[in-house]
Amino acid sequence: MEFTFDNKDLEKLYTTGKSKKYRLPNDIIDKFFARIQQIEAANTIYDLWNDKGLNFEKMQGSENSYSMRLKIKYRLEMDIEWKNNEKTIGDFIITEISNHYA
Repeated sequence: MEFTFDNKDLEKLYTTGKSKKYRLPNDIIDKFFARIQQIEAANTIYDLWNDKGLNFEKMQGSENSYSMRLKIKYRLEMDIEWKNNEKTIGDFIITEISNHYA
């Protein structure tokens, strides 16, 4: 599936591997890149939901907001603009890396 960034700092992290805002451990940055690759490789949303290790889930309070695990306490947050009525194929808009338990 396709993805874009709604966050210039995350886009910079993706393109350069560094960002002043996201001073994260290297293993979290590696997971960030791996998750983006998984999003790109997914044919449908079920490819992500079926991978239980991602803990891919709908976020409360917003109709199209989702998150997936980077590591125990870090989450990659995104919105999805659906391309079909079944809500199985969409464009991912990456919005944030959050410290889930901070």
